[in-house]
Amino acid sequence: MKIEDIKKIGIAGAGTMGSGIAQIFARKGYEVVMTDISEEFLEKSKKLVSIFNSSLIEEGLMTESEIENTIKNISYSTDKRVFSDTDVIIEAIIEKMDIKQDFWREVEEIAKSDAIFATNTSGLSITGISKKIKNKSRFIGMHFWNPPHIIPLVEIIRGDGTEDKTVDTLVELVKRIDKEPVVVQKDAPGFIGNRIQFAVFREALNIVEEGIATFEDVDRAMKYGPGFRYPIIGPLQTADLGGLDTFYYISSYLFNELSDVKEPQEVLKKLMDNNELGVKSKKGFYDYSDGKDEEAIKRRDKMFFKMLKYIHNA
Repeated sequence: MKIEDIKKIGIAGAGTMGSGIAQIFARKGYEVVMTDISEEFLEKSKKLVSIFNSSLIEEGLMTESEIENTIKNISYSTDKRVFSDTDVIIEAIIEKMDIKQDFWREVEEIAKSDAIFATNTSGLSITGISKKIKNKSRFIGMHFWNPPHIIPLVEIIRGDGTEDKTVDTLVELVKRIDKEPVVVQKDAPGFIGNRIQFAVFREALNIVEEGIATFEDVDRAMKYGPGFRYPIIGPLQTADLGGLDTFYYISSYLFNELSDVKEPQEVLKKLMDNNELGVKSKKGFYDYSDGKDEEAIKRRDKMFFKMLKYIHNA
């Protein structure tokens, strides 16, 4: 499949991620067909797409005419056979290996022989997901980050059987929808972003559990220290600019002090046991009762949009 031949995108899974991915491609003029197991889920997807469109309008990142075309470019179905003429199929269904494997085995019997297969898994093995399909050369990971209509990053992940031309085509496709592609050359759990994110998360929990600082100050330290740098230069260029000798000497004594636990820490286990799951349960590290959950999401997205505008204008 050549990049010029890609006209129609199939998306399986009408949740937040699938709906956001559909909105992105439809906005860029691609014909998109969305599937899920029930009409109820598809109706929710239509509402999500509308919310994403509205937020982009409010931020001046999208025009009214673009909304009309975006909505027109998306169709919805509960029948996987609509994938028979799609050029790229992106799967964003439940994060369970066996369900994903069975989905792709079924879709391979329906799809065109040259269609590209992409899974939006957050960290499952790409090679593992492709186990039940015959042509593994066209199978690849394509991990969007939440919220997908805002966050620029898309990780392109090789499976053991993925061909170079499949990687190259998807990298170009990601650029054409104004996202930032990175290529994960080895099928490693968590890919790039989540490996970094959870290394930070583990140490953040360790700092709280060891009594070094409160969770509020851990967040503040990240936001106004390393997190302030990373959108501009990233951790490795930060080391270049700070001096690799300095980072080497600090590493020689600090690495030994950092957490290397292999199981979730007690501070996280207690929250789980109390069903304090964050925004979804109105309480986690922070309190999200009395509308604070919606306020937190709105503020997050507002700040993300500011970052996005900065990146576009930089």
